[in-house]
Amino acid sequence: MSNVINTSAAWRTRARWGLRLPSAAARYEIVGLLVAFVAWAAITVMAEPYGRQWGTGQDAFCYYQASPANPYARSDWTSPIAYVYSPAFIQLVAPLARLPWQAFMAVWTLILLVGVRFLTGPRLFALGVLFALMELAGGNIEILIAVAIVIGFRWPAAWSLVLLTKVTPGVGLLWFAVRREWNQLATALVATAMIMAASAMFMPNAWSDWLTVLQSASGREGTWAAVPIPLLARMPVAIAVVVWGAMTDRRWTVPVAAMIALPALWYGAFSMLLATIALQRPEWRDSGGSRDGRQPYRPRTIGSAAPA
Repeated sequence: MSNVINTSAAWRTRARWGLRLPSAAARYEIVGLLVAFVAWAAITVMAEPYGRQWGTGQDAFCYYQASPANPYARSDWTSPIAYVYSPAFIQLVAPLARLPWQAFMAVWTLILLVGVRFLTGPRLFALGVLFALMELAGGNIEILIAVAIVIGFRWPAAWSLVLLTKVTPGVGLLWFAVRREWNQLATALVATAMIMAASAMFMPNAWSDWLTVLQSASGREGTWAAVPIPLLARMPVAIAVVVWGAMTDRRWTVPVAAMIALPALWYGAFSMLLATIALQRPEWRDSGGSRDGRQPYRPRTIGSAAPA
């Protein structure tokens, strides 16, 4: 009885002074921000140039050290500080890479955390940070690729980030081809071509060098930090997943297929699965519930009438 009286008195005190407990959504947000801050601080403090024991940012250091003047000076794919992305990406990162290394990692990790928050929303933010911790610590770009895939359903030009970095996860564009959404497919490809043309105006030789790098990396597998399944074995699975998803209105299959089709399926790359959470929210859900009001895809059989 005394506990009930004390509780009632406490609530009256809160009401008198206008104090309210945070809502459930606010509590999730607070916990998520605290977990994110701890992860951000730890990764930033431990950020060291590759080669020192227990340092973070091994992947991020690859494009931090690459010079736009000669981006492929270190381009052996499985070496610790190899840069193998397109010239356009190094041009994008170059202004940020002018910062001191730890400052770069602080900003870069913050960008990745914002990507995690976008993918998970507030309720699952803390769990998302923990799930993606390996990816965050390394500073790789799979989280950004996952974000690009999600927003690419509405703004297909975002696929240029995928095509100009990891390349093979671009298998997800089969979604538009299977569904005969040619405008979206064309937008993704034209946007990529325009970025390539603009980049080549400033770094013409680097693009031919990149093609050489891609050829040399073809058929090679990752290190101990990757799932030991060759790309040639994974690619048919990725194609089957995205085609099935396109025919059955399951957008979540696109990031799954893109992850399977990575050049090397790094363990940290499983963070791309966070995109499946984003694609369950109403604003990004399968086409039947999308904001653009488009009707769900219905495959037509031979001889069937076209929809009105």
